[in-house]
Amino acid sequence: MWTKGKRYGDDSGAGHSEPPAKFTKLDSDDGSGDIVVCELSKGRRVTVRNWQGKVVVDIREFYIKDGKELPGKKGISLPLDQWEVLRDHVEEINEAVMENA
Repeated sequence: MWTKGKRYGDDSGAGHSEPPAKFTKLDSDDGSGDIVVCELSKGRRVTVRNWQGKVVVDIREFYIKDGKELPGKKGISLPLDQWEVLRDHVEEINEAVMENA
């Protein structure tokens, strides 16, 4: 049964001066073939994976259960066409962030 409470690894990244870790690794211990591109914060990461026969860029929170790291509900999986739109607008997004910072 689900109970309300503090989430494991709930970290918005605010107040941290160190940059997030950037690395690429193949998550082969579970046989999924996911490529971890980077850790955004504790419990949040970007992966590239194959889902239902299509490549997706997955930005998702993870949690630990029985010693295994599992993907949570919070996140988004972008198919390649949507990933390309986002990638092509990174400079504009960055400018908007700088204007509002």
